[in-house]
Amino acid sequence: MLLYVTVGTNDLEKAGVFYDAVLPLLGYRRQKQAPGEIGYGADGDARCRFWVVEPFNREPATFGNGTSVAFDAPSRAAVNAFHAAALANGGSDEGAPGIRSFHPNFYAAFVRDLDGNKLSIVSERPE
Repeated sequence: MLLYVTVGTNDLEKAGVFYDAVLPLLGYRRQKQAPGEIGYGADGDARCRFWVVEPFNREPATFGNGTSVAFDAPSRAAVNAFHAAALANGGSDEGAPGIRSFHPNFYAAFVRDLDGNKLSIVSERPE
């Protein structure tokens, strides 16, 4: 359904360090960088599906209250690793890894990146 997702940043260099540390744990890597933006995608995907950008209008980047970007993790171990790496790289905890009430296999963790964007990391695989 979605073609790509963007999150704003006020410090592209620091945001790049954060996302370079956490996204490879889910199979994504930095594939493109241009002034004001970094794109991440999976190997073999012709497009970057996740972008970290300085806002085009040059206003400060802000996060949306109630907005969250959810990443599909290949395993519960990947959810745990992403959460730990996010915290180790300056992110903040918004919910430790664990089963959530959405259904019996909804294993998720929640963090905020350096700009306050809320990220959800989810594995729906039974393990």
